[in-house]
Amino acid sequence: MQLHPPPARASGIFGSRRCALLQVKQSDSCLVRSKYATTVLMEPASTRSARWMVHATYVSHAEGTKVAGLQTNPMKEETRITKQPEKPLYFDDHEVPEVDFLPLIYQVRAMLRSMNDGEISISAYDTAWVALVPRLDGGDGPQFMTSVNWIINNQLPDNSWGDAALFSAYDRMMNTLACVVALTKWSLEPSKCKKGLSFLEDNMWRLTKEDLEPMPVGFEIAFPSLIEAARSLGIEFPYEHNALQSIYYNREVKLNLIPKDLMHNILTSFLYSLEGMLGLDWQKLLKLKSSDGSFLCSPSATAYALMQTGDNKCFEYISMIVKKFNGGVPNVYPVDLFEHLWAVDRLERLGISRYFEREIEYCMDYVKRYWTEEGICWARNSNVADLDDTSMAFRLLRLHGYDVSPSVFKHFEKDGEFFCLVGQSSQAITGMYNMNRAAQISFPGEDILQHARAFSYKYLREREAQGTVCDKWIISKDLPGEVQYTLDFPWYANLPRLEARTYLDQYGGSDDVWIGKTLYRMPLVNNNTYLELARLDFNSCQVLHQLEWHGLQKWFTRSGLKVFQVAPEDVLRTYFLAVASIFEPSRANERFAWTTVSVLANTISTHIHSNFTRKERMVQFLQHGPHEQNDDPSWFKGNTKDDILASALQQLIDTLAQEALPSREGPNYIHNLLRCAWNEWMIEQIYTDDDKYTKSSVMQQGSCVVNGKQTCLLLVKVIEICAGRTGEVQSMINNVHGARFIQLASSIYDNLHHKQLLSQVNPYYLITFMPHRV
Repeated sequence: MQLHPPPARASGIFGSRRCALLQVKQSDSCLVRSKYATTVLMEPASTRSARWMVHATYVSHAEGTKVAGLQTNPMKEETRITKQPEKPLYFDDHEVPEVDFLPLIYQVRAMLRSMNDGEISISAYDTAWVALVPRLDGGDGPQFMTSVNWIINNQLPDNSWGDAALFSAYDRMMNTLACVVALTKWSLEPSKCKKGLSFLEDNMWRLTKEDLEPMPVGFEIAFPSLIEAARSLGIEFPYEHNALQSIYYNREVKLNLIPKDLMHNILTSFLYSLEGMLGLDWQKLLKLKSSDGSFLCSPSATAYALMQTGDNKCFEYISMIVKKFNGGVPNVYPVDLFEHLWAVDRLERLGISRYFEREIEYCMDYVKRYWTEEGICWARNSNVADLDDTSMAFRLLRLHGYDVSPSVFKHFEKDGEFFCLVGQSSQAITGMYNMNRAAQISFPGEDILQHARAFSYKYLREREAQGTVCDKWIISKDLPGEVQYTLDFPWYANLPRLEARTYLDQYGGSDDVWIGKTLYRMPLVNNNTYLELARLDFNSCQVLHQLEWHGLQKWFTRSGLKVFQVAPEDVLRTYFLAVASIFEPSRANERFAWTTVSVLANTISTHIHSNFTRKERMVQFLQHGPHEQNDDPSWFKGNTKDDILASALQQLIDTLAQEALPSREGPNYIHNLLRCAWNEWMIEQIYTDDDKYTKSSVMQQGSCVVNGKQTCLLLVKVIEICAGRTGEVQSMINNVHGARFIQLASSIYDNLHHKQLLSQVNPYYLITFMPHRV
């Protein structure tokens, strides 16, 4: 893949304010033109955004985006808005994205709102089983002629049937033999059958070369069943080929895992592969079918049951999907829960979920509606639960604030080991992977989650060491990379923007293929539209972050902190942590607060602990207003470093108060809250034992790692104030819940204090050298 820098863009938001239809002065504007609108992004000259501004001019969208250059001098002419976008959208994080994003956002939003029982590709194998159903009224010919026609019209150029974009010997052999059997059954298209048989004979050897992991679900049961059906129809097939020996052996092994008497009485995954079994007691099995009439949502298994029993509910299920998919049927249906969950997961990991909060909320409500204490499966009406879907649902529901019990995982544990489905012959990487991700979202005392996490971690690390991180349920672009990232950066240590950038390289879009009985695709889970929007969003945010970093460099120079051995790299590292955690364009003021408060607080802390009198002087400064400073000409006179810190702190408080989101209490209230937060922090610094400070501090000379619990608390308060959440700050200060929050935050700080997970990360990676385009 080619990597190249993106055209520079200016965000639709600077700070947290919406783009307004305003006339601006020539020194305070940044112009962006597109085919939709010519928009001026501006901030008053006195604001932080104006100080951060780096001007960039662009040609129109029709001519192609072109950067004229980054400039520090202002534009020469006044510019006015000429046109407003015609179709306003609501945006869930209260930001207006670039106009170029709107078509993609509309498209994704329409995709999410179209979710029903699941968009899924057609399976030639399952369609063939439906085509094999004879007329139920006793007449000659197939019951579902549209399914036969689908087979006739969808043979591939190489004379096989199956996934056209990806060649898998398992998939092509299974699909092709099934379609040949169906056409031969009704004495149709002998030419197509002959070509299909020629393909089978020429490619049987490939089965011996295929890895076992991507073998379709139930292949070792279903393929031998097709071979016997072909034999009964007199089809010429290499029945004694060497490649078939291991398949027949594996069939016997799998069938012996669960005795038939047990299979007839309890719900197992074998219901999904009934078409490959003989000697079944249908009177008992019909009691195990799902409420929609299917056997574990499998069209082929249900079609086989319909042939054997003529059951009306089975007929209704098959008729429904044949009509919905115009003759062809998928390998499993419905897949509504699977689609809702995995689409949300992909959007969140790609870093674009903020544009679709309402749609995601609907998805989560939908999943919670069908959540049970025994777990869930891929479809709402399935009466069998599996670990993979249950794990994904548990994690997302808990992260979105729903109350779900971890005891659900006890249903997937036996003798100290976890399994995905009863009767499984091998463990699935993605099942263990998603269980590990779910187990990371745990509270103290949830022992089952601790056990699940330890078990899955060990299993996944062992597979990593063996170099066998490939799955039996999906063929994805970089599953080993996904597993490694999750194990190396668990949820509590994960940085959202770093995850998004990593997943941009791991997400295969429409190239990712799922493995059922055959290969299949889920267009609302894996598609290039999500990927394109995520790339545009990341590039746009990164351009804004680079502009912000340019402004922070100016702030650092003006602050005079260099005399305290604070280096630009220290500021960059702090900004890296901020931007990797809160990256949205609308939260620029929070990133600015995070960076500047962290740097300045740590500098002050180091400075005042070297001389007790400096503590008193800094507290005196905070307790008096700026007007009192002017009345007292001796203020910090003769103490240059004290004066630098006092001046930097005063300017920072003024700037943060001015740039904070509006509060109904007014700007003076915000200013007082900020001063109060700093004053409390300073008092804590005074009463901190110097020896204890020296021994326990993580701060080294010149470093700007957040130093101490109180600095962490100060940081939280200031960010909340700047975000306009002043009520949360007051609660933090005044009530028992706030005290409990501080206690928990301190506990977290103590536990994570020794883990400097980013100590080896070069902060320039995210801000400067991270590849823009993929």
